[in-house]
Amino acid sequence: MSATKVSSSTSARKSTGKKKSQAKKVSFADVGGLSAQITLLQELIGILKDGPVRDLARSLGISSKLPRGVLLHGPPGTGKTLLARAAISEAGIHSSNISTLEALTTPTSSAAGAGEVEPHLFRVFSEARDKAPHIIFIDDLETICPKYDVGHMTFQESKAVGTLVNLIDSLSDCDAPVLIIATCSRPDAIHHSLRRTGRFDKEIEISVPLSSERKDILQVALRNVKHSLTDEQIGTLSDRLHGFVGADVNALCSEAGLSALRRFSENSENISEATDITVSCDDFLKSLLLVKPSALREVQIEVSPVRWNDIGGQEVTKLKFRQSVEWPLKYSAKFQLLGIRPPRGILLFGPPGCSKTLMARALATEGGINFLAIKGPELYNKYVGESERTLREIFNRARKSAPSIIFIDEIDALSSARGNGAKSGNSVGDRILATLLNEMDGIECLQEVIVVGATNRPEVIDKALMRPGRLDRIIYVPLPDAKTRREILDIRFRRTPTAADVDKLALVEKTDGFSGAEITAVCQEAALAALEEDLDNTQVHMRHFERALSSVKPRTTQETVSRYNDFYEKNALDSSG
Repeated sequence: MSATKVSSSTSARKSTGKKKSQAKKVSFADVGGLSAQITLLQELIGILKDGPVRDLARSLGISSKLPRGVLLHGPPGTGKTLLARAAISEAGIHSSNISTLEALTTPTSSAAGAGEVEPHLFRVFSEARDKAPHIIFIDDLETICPKYDVGHMTFQESKAVGTLVNLIDSLSDCDAPVLIIATCSRPDAIHHSLRRTGRFDKEIEISVPLSSERKDILQVALRNVKHSLTDEQIGTLSDRLHGFVGADVNALCSEAGLSALRRFSENSENISEATDITVSCDDFLKSLLLVKPSALREVQIEVSPVRWNDIGGQEVTKLKFRQSVEWPLKYSAKFQLLGIRPPRGILLFGPPGCSKTLMARALATEGGINFLAIKGPELYNKYVGESERTLREIFNRARKSAPSIIFIDEIDALSSARGNGAKSGNSVGDRILATLLNEMDGIECLQEVIVVGATNRPEVIDKALMRPGRLDRIIYVPLPDAKTRREILDIRFRRTPTAADVDKLALVEKTDGFSGAEITAVCQEAALAALEEDLDNTQVHMRHFERALSSVKPRTTQETVSRYNDFYEKNALDSSG
């Protein structure tokens, strides 16, 4: 284990004087969106400091029973360290800092320095008792005292945990006015002995901010930005920052500033004389395409935006889809007023190539909803438990970035009827399905997260997944009718120049039974046929379409269509589809 660097704010000032630049002081006013957490810390600091509040606590006989340690936990970038620094600054008392991250870049973190963590801890706790009231700050506590795993905890880690536990207990024994503030990503990532009463017994969660909290964070971030945003624009912008944490908001402001700089430099001959440049709302909107919520960066699929008008026809299907996903989010108050329970999950089924995936992407694009896309077969992992862990992590990230859509393509690969191919309950598929059911049932609250599954084989999906509260809305995406086929051709002809002899109505008739993807393939083949005939061709003629139709054939049989219709008739009533 690497040595841990400990620095005391009081001794540092004596030893370095004016030579060492001090870190910028922050206050609670510099922390946006955490008013409830600030209030809790203010109460604890008020009891810690000498004064009427501490005297009252003593008279009540509770001064020694108050929380000794405070654990600030939450995802990266939510402001845990900033909040702790602000609390220390606002307290105006002695403080010490234990930072393991700084130690990683210092010479003392070599093997020779391993084992130095215990003397450092003794030193800082001794100073805290001597200069009480005092605050000890430990950033990233899980790096010093990780969760105990049998066979994985080193001797040095075990010693560090034991030393820290004993030192915290010694503060309680002498009733020293010392408060320990620590940060970590998850409480269950630290050693269990530290979470007992009298140690880190006050846990303050700092989660992904809500819309009103994002507005507060954005307003704080904009204080140092020369911008032209109105209060209404700030509110509208904050509503679009689904899943953004404080660090993401700051990154967005930086990117918007760069956008303004590029815009001005392109339109100005002498940038050195610029005085009226400001960051506009358009700069922020452009930057939103580049800056994504940090919670999604590992799982969000980079896809080009899709609009509803990019998808030909299927108006009834589009409306059902929007009613199921967009309306509950957009008109949540009306849904509550009328007692309408929005669906937890949606199953899109139908022949391949009928725009099921495109519809999910269009809904995410048009509605400003975060989009997490996975393919069912890709979740399977040869290591035991990894598939389930990956699925749980995807749901966890979706919760943090809500409102969001979890789109599971080929969901039948995850949810085929149990017991197929292995002893029931023991196969990887059974375990993945059990995990999926648990997540959808909301063992943890699953608010503003919609699961959309797409499949070409709805009949193989386990019945347990089709129950209310899971995939409780079933939407059939059929083969395109004549009107839809015409609209698909219109969309394709925008990109493919066609000659006057192209008979669109004839093509609509000839593509009866084709899926949307197959109609697109016909257009592609026709364009290639035109180039093959003459590389100087600038238009596609009807003869090229005739040639394409001779090679591209519909693959969805009438028997398959009947099977889809039967499934829909049996399940539509229960799903209100």
